[in-house]
Amino acid sequence: MSHDKLWGGRFTQPTDKFVEEFTASIEFDKRLYHQDIRGSLAHARMLGRQGIIPHEDVDKIVQGLKDVLEQIESGTFDFSIGLEDIHMNIEARLSQRIGEAGKRLHTGRSRNDQVALDIRLYLRDEIVEITAYLEMLVESLLNQAEVHLDVVMPGFTHLQSAQPILFSHHLLAYVEMFKRDKGRMEDCFKRVNVLPLGAGALAGTTFPIDREYVAEQLDFPSVTRNSLDSVSDRDFALEFLAASSILMMHLSRFSEELILWSTSAFRFVELSDGFCTGSSIMPQKKNPDVPELVRGKTGRVYGNLMALLTVMKALPLAYNKDMQEDKEPLFDTIDTVKGSLKIFADMVREMRVNAASMSTAAGQGFSTATDVADYLVRKGLPFRDAHEAVGKAVAYCVENEMGINELSLAEWQLFSPHFSDDIFGVITVEASVGARDVIGGTARNRVQDEIRRCREGK
Repeated sequence: MSHDKLWGGRFTQPTDKFVEEFTASIEFDKRLYHQDIRGSLAHARMLGRQGIIPHEDVDKIVQGLKDVLEQIESGTFDFSIGLEDIHMNIEARLSQRIGEAGKRLHTGRSRNDQVALDIRLYLRDEIVEITAYLEMLVESLLNQAEVHLDVVMPGFTHLQSAQPILFSHHLLAYVEMFKRDKGRMEDCFKRVNVLPLGAGALAGTTFPIDREYVAEQLDFPSVTRNSLDSVSDRDFALEFLAASSILMMHLSRFSEELILWSTSAFRFVELSDGFCTGSSIMPQKKNPDVPELVRGKTGRVYGNLMALLTVMKALPLAYNKDMQEDKEPLFDTIDTVKGSLKIFADMVREMRVNAASMSTAAGQGFSTATDVADYLVRKGLPFRDAHEAVGKAVAYCVENEMGINELSLAEWQLFSPHFSDDIFGVITVEASVGARDVIGGTARNRVQDEIRRCREGK
């Protein structure tokens, strides 16, 4: 064949060596080998079933593809940049092994719909794996929430102490985030899980192919309905990158809190030594490198999303070579998300909790002031008046360098005659937490209910 290219018949001069290297994708798309062979097996069987190629050729193709798969998995397959991509590498090796029959495999398809199929098959498998990693992380969070159900910590707004909450309640906030991430991945899966093969280069094919039969073999519940869109659509990849960006944002928020919580100023948690490093100069240091790195990798995933959006933003129908740039951002995001989720699940599982430090901090910063305002409302005072009275009480405490729990009844009554002895049962951290007995609240029984709901998959 002309100049050793499977498509070389049209050309009279060889491809420039640098252009060949610049345009080749084999260095990164070779990870699609399993999906490429799987799709080719289904396509070959369909061609034989439809009488488009002889059955004896199908048998040779099937055995030849299995041999190629074995070579790749055993590490004896030499990938060639000259053959550009994984599709051409496999097809060329197949033809070398089985002769003319191998050249018939590409009947009724194009590399355009072939690569669209491979990416969908690959991403479909990876979403299943990412979903499993999300479930592992949620399980680690639920286990920690159960073990530390009675640990109280300060809840924050503006990173200022706001109201006391259960540590388990805080962890369950991340459970909710990761459950939404799982839902987004599962929803994305539906749009990934559509067969594009049969679209040809852009207009379909003149051969009497059976797309539904191929879909059945490859476990696709449906086929694409427009050949132009089939080969030029990367919405499913963009949707995955968007869902991954949100997921990484959640991991980054959690990373930030773990970094803060493990400082000597907070001392809320201690990360296992296996997830930290030391300093080359300061012997006392224990640096939370894993959450810091995950926080940093979040920007990498955001960049991948923007990269593919930019690639796709001005492409005319149908396929364009620009779209070769879809794979590296996609592959990098998959690797980053899987690695981040796995390491987080392990790190959270081994995390040690300093309940004493949390409890001490929970009572600081006038964290039960809102409970005092609610107390006055129940005594008949309008909330705005109650808010003002408690604000003055807090200002008095600040001026006299005392905590809200140190005020005497006489001092309370300086700010409102509605205060009586029962105020002292309201201003404890435990009373504050227990009083928030509403769906989604931080009261112990509500948190237990939510843990149980999550265990039941609700």
